[in-house]
Amino acid sequence: MLNTDWGAKLDPARVLPEYPRPQMARKEYRILNGFWDYAITDSEECPERWDGRILVPFSPEAQLSGVMRDVAPEDHLWYRLQLDETPRSGYRLLLHFGAVDQMAEVFLNGASVGSHIGGFTPFTVDLTELLSFEGNILTVHVRDRSDTCELSRGKQKTKRGGIWYTRQSGIWQTVWTEWVPETYIERLIITPVVDESMVEITVCSAKNELCYVTFGGSTYGSRTNTPIRITVSDPILWSPETPHLYPFAVSLGEDLVESYFAMRKVEMKEDENGIPRLYLNGKPYFHSGVLDQGYWPDGLLTAPSDEALIRDITVMKELGFNMLRKHIKLEPMRFYYHCDRLGMLVWQDMPSGGGDYRFLTISAPLVTGIHRKDNNYKIFAREDEAARAHYRIELQEMVETLYNCPCIVLWVPFNEGWGQFDAAEVTELLRRLDPTRLIDHASGWHDQGVSDVKSLHVYFRPYRFRKDKHGRAVVLSEFGGYTLALPDHCWNDAAFGYRNHKSKEHLAAEITKLYEEQIIPAVSKGLCATVYTQVSDVEDECNGFMTYDRRVVKLPADVMQALNEKLKL
Repeated sequence: MLNTDWGAKLDPARVLPEYPRPQMARKEYRILNGFWDYAITDSEECPERWDGRILVPFSPEAQLSGVMRDVAPEDHLWYRLQLDETPRSGYRLLLHFGAVDQMAEVFLNGASVGSHIGGFTPFTVDLTELLSFEGNILTVHVRDRSDTCELSRGKQKTKRGGIWYTRQSGIWQTVWTEWVPETYIERLIITPVVDESMVEITVCSAKNELCYVTFGGSTYGSRTNTPIRITVSDPILWSPETPHLYPFAVSLGEDLVESYFAMRKVEMKEDENGIPRLYLNGKPYFHSGVLDQGYWPDGLLTAPSDEALIRDITVMKELGFNMLRKHIKLEPMRFYYHCDRLGMLVWQDMPSGGGDYRFLTISAPLVTGIHRKDNNYKIFAREDEAARAHYRIELQEMVETLYNCPCIVLWVPFNEGWGQFDAAEVTELLRRLDPTRLIDHASGWHDQGVSDVKSLHVYFRPYRFRKDKHGRAVVLSEFGGYTLALPDHCWNDAAFGYRNHKSKEHLAAEITKLYEEQIIPAVSKGLCATVYTQVSDVEDECNGFMTYDRRVVKLPADVMQALNEKLKL
């Protein structure tokens, strides 16, 4: 059974112990990761008997959970934990979930305290009113219908194989509690205004109160829910080469949180030669990236440790890349924090949903060159109106969750037509939610002629640059996928990929040829970004720069560094 070094050394008493939300950190908190009771039943009634213990936050399907059981779409998954908390006068107890896949309802002492739909975004419930001095039992009820419904699920599938991966369910990110005063900081909205050497900070709270922002030795007073602009003298602009972060703190009454921001600006515009380019801090900047799916053989969607997350980022930087396309998944906030502090651009995908994968619809542009209008909900498997509405809710939750992360420079709402619908309208929604970042409305194909980039996936034919008739920047948002299966480091006997190679030397030679003959010559013509597939092997797929267990890097760092150096503008 394949695992990682971090999974093999995992201490159940210290599972992902780091504070999970670095951009809004409080000092008083309790991580609830560890052993909980669990049960898998066929009833909506809370079980009287429990099946055993599960190591949270690993899903029951994952090795590291200690359960290794599949939760079917018709099943009910239950969790139970005794809370070591009792009421405090003048304070509220918040319970935070990083992510629960897919529908969750939370109970305290048998009474519901809140629910959430969406397997990738965080949510919080307030336990205060039901806390007892006599002991408190927390229960979580989860349903995960996976690909039997149109809710977002990413690349999970009930019948895994090829490009589709083992489905998982339940709690898969850190759970923690925080004591806060009656009036507390609910959210920060941080927007760098680079052209004016300022940062705009909004402190969000349920009440309109006086709050304070402390930055650079000075304190600035403001009302909550009102933007305050602060001058950043001689700003150090954030980039992969100079990932400078500015710390600051916010107080609201007795509540205090610590945070950070960065000064950086992204845009798409023509360069001095009239070529549409991606700009970073006022200069053309080539995004050389890697597809990053964030799967682990022992934890599935959950990395076995903070060090494991860091390792993926640092290895890609060592290979000379400056961008990761976070593919069809949201990560825990600590991943984005590490990208912020280490200097790694991120293109963030929205996890895909919709009905059944329809090969003829998805693949039609590859054969015919015809891009279908995506308001035909039937052919795109998006006929459920309620699911389309909930997609927009999840999209907004994603943007609000990740808005403050400097590393994120581009949103990808749809990929290869998987559950795509009304992409032009969704692009406008994204513009309203976040006017500061770029958008790739339809990564791969079924282009609707909108957003900031013309986005192409090329695997089965040579890439030849063509400028976009709509005047957008041209990006190669997936390519490569060259396969090298290494014995003792594979998930199984399958070796899915797009071109097989017999050795590390053969792989290095072919990747060099690919970049030298197809990619590098296209940059001067107008190619603005590339996304090579992929960071690591994933289950059947053996086309990563690293093996699935992350124990072997298949390509010498100096080979890829030299190629990436030639892509710089």
